[in-house]
Amino acid sequence: MHVMPCAPPPGNLTEGPVWDAREQVLTWVDILPGLIHTAEFVPRPGVPDLRLVDTVSLGQAVGAVVPRESGGLLAAAGTGFRSVPGNGEFAALDLPNDGVARRMNDAKCDPRGRLLAGTMAFDARPDAGALVSLDHAGRVRTLLDPVTISNGLGWSPDGRLLYYADSATKRVDVFDYDLETGDLSGRRTFAEFADGEPDGLTVDAAGRVWIAVWGAGQVRSYHPDGSPHMTVPVPAAHVSSCTFAGPDLDVLVITTAGEGRSADDLAGEPDAGRLFVCRPGAIGLPATPFDDTPPSWST
Repeated sequence: MHVMPCAPPPGNLTEGPVWDAREQVLTWVDILPGLIHTAEFVPRPGVPDLRLVDTVSLGQAVGAVVPRESGGLLAAAGTGFRSVPGNGEFAALDLPNDGVARRMNDAKCDPRGRLLAGTMAFDARPDAGALVSLDHAGRVRTLLDPVTISNGLGWSPDGRLLYYADSATKRVDVFDYDLETGDLSGRRTFAEFADGEPDGLTVDAAGRVWIAVWGAGQVRSYHPDGSPHMTVPVPAAHVSSCTFAGPDLDVLVITTAGEGRSADDLAGEPDAGRLFVCRPGAIGLPATPFDDTPPSWST
């Protein structure tokens, strides 16, 4: 499987790619500089390229963004959630008063439009993070605590399973997920990694789980029973996330990072920090926008 680098310039710690089907654009973040990028696909032989159309700077670390049902984006940034455009606070986290500097990390909406988002310490110290859930009214509740590097999130096609990576554990776990309440139960190991750490992930329409493996220069996919399906090599060791994009959701977009690599490392990885694309023969699931609309009551 051959991947192609995309035109947008490399970032430091690019993450969180999400395809907005309504706007037909891809959005992703560069976490530490606090940048939100938006691009559109443009034709190229074999597999499309991306053309950067907008960049927004939040002035603080941004872990992820998701489209909002009402329009625009919701950013997991700083130590809370902000509306973009406008950078107005939607909700804040109630963090421990222990002097640890924390930031938001990966985030994604469940099939009902709740946002699940993770936190971690800037220095990645053990057990300083959590996984929380945010609803349309701005209520935040903790789902998992403690975690170290809260990362990849993805749901099975029927929404009844949640795949989740706390990268420091070197495994992806799977939970039973209650769509009505957003509760988790039945945690068990789905996949383990001896030669890297699982980072961002996505699930395709067949229920296969595609996992970016930080440190291994690969995206690996697994069947729903946990058996290996495919390995996609990427010419950058720090592979951070992936998602399916495009009008047919058949293009796998892969984010990478130059952060944490030495000058000698980067000399051998000239495209580290860029986005890459390929067509692996799978179709993705559409991203659910954050449901920020008030509930409607029938009379």
